[in-house]
Formats: sequence, C-alpha cells, structure tokens
Amino acid sequence: MMNLSTRSQIILGLLLALLMIVTRSHHFSTVHNLADASWAIFFLAGFYLRSAWPLLGFFVLSWWLDFAAINLGNVSDFCITPAYAFLLPAYTSLWFAGRWYAKQYQFKWNTLIPFTISSIVGLTLCELFSSGGFYFFSGRIAETSFHEFGEQLTKYFPLYIETFVFYIGVAIIMHLLFSLIILQSKSAISR
Repeated sequence: MMNLSTRSQIILGLLLALLMIVTRSHHFSTVHNLADASWAIFFLAGFYLRSAWPLLGFFVLSWWLDFAAINLGNVSDFCITPAYAFLLPAYTSLWFAGRWYAKQYQFKWNTLIPFTISSIVGLTLCELFSSGGFYFFSGRIAETSFHEFGEQLTKYFPLYIETFVFYIGVAIIMHLLFSLIILQSKSAISR
C-alpha cells in the first residue's frame, strides 16, 4: 500500500481538485479544452488518499462545478434530474476500486494485474450507475429498453474509457518518475 506523508496527500488532493476544476469547468471554456477527468480523479483519490473525507470533498466540488456551470455559465440543465443522484454510487465505485488497488499495490510489474481488474470493475460499475441511472431514471428517455441501453453503452462507454485511460496513463508516468527519483535519492543516501 502507498505510504504517503500527510503533506504529500494534501498536495495530491489539491492537485486532483485543481484538475477537476480545470477539466470539469469545460462548461465555461471553448471547444479547445481537456476532457472531464472526474472518473480518473475519483479512482486516484481512492488510491492515493488514505482518508475517506476527500471522497465527500470531490462530490461537493463536482456538484458545485455543475451548479456553477448551469447558474453562472448558462449551461443546459438537461442532466440535472433525479438520476443525478446516481453519480454518488458511480463515483464511489471508482473510489473503492482505487482504494482496493492501493491495498494490492507493489512497485513491481505484477501490479498490473490487480490494477487492470480494479480499473475494469470500477469503470464498469461507474458507467452502469451513471449512464444506467440517467437512461432509466432521468425521465428524459420516453421509452426505455435494455436493448437500447446496450446500444447506448457500446456507443458512449468507449469514450469514457478512453478519457480515463488518458488521465490514468499520465498519472502512471508521473507516479513512475517520482518513485524512481525517490528510489535514487534513497540509494544515494545509503552509499
């Protein structure tokens, strides 16, 4: 399991919050913006941050950013329905996936197996809660069917996976660089 200092966790938490503000506030930006990093942020928060309080903090931040976009940025409130509540279990599933992986983590190649499992499970649950919740409970879809929902899944889920993989890929590269720097500095000190 990761053993980060409280200071490092605070810095990482603030960086993740900044990433959410920058990418989720696309409501205020132009077409030249980064995709929403929220899914990766909840997974990374589960992995890096020991306390469960950041989970609540990221919920509140995501809600506030959506609220601000609608009320200050004149963004459509199409997605704000009773189904919006399904984002709570959706994001929590990613957080728990990151938390589970943190317990399996080792700085070795075989860590890719639990990482892949946790990512797939977290992404799948998140998609089922968020898209399934909206599709079946938003009231925006006149007639629902599992067949049509399956078509929507195959159309949109790959885009969410692609975005998740992009941000997690960047996080993995940064994690490796910082881990190697720390290992080298410990090696230099022990000489």
